[in-house]
Amino acid sequence: MFPWTEIDTVLLDMDGTLLDLHFDNHFWVQLIPKVLSKQRNISLQEASDWVEACYTSVAGTLNWYCLEYWEQQMGLDIMALHRTLAERIQMRQDSMPFLEALQRAGKSRILVTNAHPKNLGLKLEHTDLALGLDAMISSHETGYPKEHPEFWRELFERFNLEPSRCLFIDDNEAILHAAKLAGVGYQLGIANPDSQKPNKVFDDFPAIEDYHHLLDELLQQK
Repeated sequence: MFPWTEIDTVLLDMDGTLLDLHFDNHFWVQLIPKVLSKQRNISLQEASDWVEACYTSVAGTLNWYCLEYWEQQMGLDIMALHRTLAERIQMRQDSMPFLEALQRAGKSRILVTNAHPKNLGLKLEHTDLALGLDAMISSHETGYPKEHPEFWRELFERFNLEPSRCLFIDDNEAILHAAKLAGVGYQLGIANPDSQKPNKVFDDFPAIEDYHHLLDELLQQK
C-alpha cells in the first residue's frame, strides 16, 4: 500500500485511530445530553438538539476540542464526567502490534491529536498507548487544530520533519485533506474508528479497518 522505504515518520491521530472512538461518541452524544437534561429539567431530545447545535457551531475549530470551552458553555465538570466512564477507554486491538512493527522497521511514531491535554493525559493513564510512541503533540500546544495549516507548519518545525517522507493516519477525511495540503507525503484513513458503528467510506484516500494488513509490508521493506 505504501513505499515504506520512502517513509521515515508515521504521524498518528489518537481517537478512532489508535483508540476506540466508542468512548468519545458515548460521552459526547449520549452522556452529556443525559446530564444536561437532568440539570436543566428539559427533555432528552431538547438537550440532544441543543448539544448538537453547539457542536456544529464550532466544528473544525480548536474550541470543538477544548474542555474548558465546553465546561463554560455547559456548566459541567467535563473531566469529572470523563472519569466516570474511564473504564470504557480502550485501545484498538490492532494498534499496539502496528506500533511495535513500526518501531522494528525503524519508523518514528508521533501522536498528533486534537485532544485537549487533560483528555490526552486521562487516556494515557488508562491505556498503554505511550509505550508505542516516540513523541506526541496536542493541537492545543500550537493554538491551532489539525484542520488549520499553521498546525502542520509548527509540527514540522518542532520535530524537524520532512513532510514528504511522512505518513499520516486519521479517521477524519477533512483532516487528511489538511495534511495533504500541508505537504504530508502519504495519507491513510481508518474505516472503523468506533467499534460499535458501521464502517465509514472514504472518498479521496485509501482506508483500512485493520492494521494487520500493513504488517507484512513493513517487514518486507524493513
